[in-house]
Amino acid sequence: MKKNVMTPEELASLPPLYSTEKVPTEEKVAMVKFFDPAGRGTWYGVEFDGNDTFFGYVVSPLGPDCDEWGYFSLSELCSVQGRFGIGIELDQWFTPQPIQPIIEAAKS
Repeated sequence: MKKNVMTPEELASLPPLYSTEKVPTEEKVAMVKFFDPAGRGTWYGVEFDGNDTFFGYVVSPLGPDCDEWGYFSLSELCSVQGRFGIGIELDQWFTPQPIQPIIEAAKS
């Protein structure tokens, strides 16, 4: 993934870290989606600290028992290099959407 896949304006438009912690899961919104083209995971960002850290939902390639809410860093995603130099990508066509249906789809 290129280091600057999102503009500073796009990053600044994301909800700040901890701003949705009292919002029920069914009302949380996935704002961005990162994915590994090799199928090694998908990361949905719900909040961003304005610097490097996202909070969101991670869909594991190991199955739904390993999916989880947690923190992940943009710099770490940018550093991943798979075969042929392909790394984690930002889904350019993803539009913000409720996270609950994403979680339910990952479990099925």
